[in-house]
Amino acid sequence: METPMQDRLLRLLGLGVRGRGAVVGVDRVREAALKGTLVLAVVAPDASPHSQEKVRPLLRARGIPVVEGPGAMELGHAVGREATAVVGVTDPNLARGIQRMLGPSLQGDGADGAPRGARSGG
Repeated sequence: METPMQDRLLRLLGLGVRGRGAVVGVDRVREAALKGTLVLAVVAPDASPHSQEKVRPLLRARGIPVVEGPGAMELGHAVGREATAVVGVTDPNLARGIQRMLGPSLQGDGADGAPRGARSGG
């Protein structure tokens, strides 16, 4: 991911967490996915295999788009932690903004590549 785009993504995620439109960490992301409130996930590529195994299959099964984000340290610092494996976006408007910003670099696991809740007609 290019640095300006990465910086913007990190700022948006930080705002999302402060505005309660995003959740931090594997457990919170799993909870939101199971409740049906998760719209998009940003996963650190250097997250532990254990963390990845706990979250990626669920995201894939639920059709939640996944963004390969910056490293766990950078991702964590953006959301007020030392490090984190994943940040989940629960606000559909924030997810749409991230998706527009990233365009083709969004790795959608959703059926149409759009964040759930952001699709037209549903």
